[in-house]
Amino acid sequence: MKRLFLICLGLFFSVSSLAAQEGRFVQKDNIFPRVEIVTSMGSIVVELDRSKAPITVNNFLTYVSDKSYQGSVFHRIERDVENDRDFVIQGGGYDKDYDGLYENDPIFNESGNGLKNDMYSIAMAYQDRQPHSGTRQFFFNMDNNDHLNPGKDWGFAVFGSVMDGYDTLDKIMTVETGFNEKIGYDFVPKKPVVILNIKVLEQVPL
Repeated sequence: MKRLFLICLGLFFSVSSLAAQEGRFVQKDNIFPRVEIVTSMGSIVVELDRSKAPITVNNFLTYVSDKSYQGSVFHRIERDVENDRDFVIQGGGYDKDYDGLYENDPIFNESGNGLKNDMYSIAMAYQDRQPHSGTRQFFFNMDNNDHLNPGKDWGFAVFGSVMDGYDTLDKIMTVETGFNEKIGYDFVPKKPVVILNIKVLEQVPL
């Protein structure tokens, strides 16, 4: 009987610890949680918006909670050379060897939430022509990318905005990139830009 009690107790704590990893439990009463993204080139503070993008924010915070973004990289730093403008900085899906990282189930695309793909906003990436395929990859808009907003088709769901660290993003935007055979992409940094950690910041009292 005692052994059965201990097994049940162990299962209870296992389930509790799993639940604690879900993003919806992270500062669950905070509509605008903030995270600090610490990279090999500096830090970025982002304010997330649960009021407009609850599914996307909670999904992102789930990956933050289990620390699976640690050691991932920004694998896409793209400029629109033809129009001489910056475009996006995308990451969170590959490690330093450009091996893909595990993914939870895809989430619903919240691109119709009213938030725009304006400069220094953060948005959820998805696979080409599969708007509800987003899992863990995210990107920073490095210009006002109106064409990424929804219209007749689905757009990319913005779920927060940068509050500090604009200089870090601007610096990342200048790294040398090229074609990477392993993942078959252009605009891949020749020297990896690593996400060292993403942590939830302490809630600021209103």
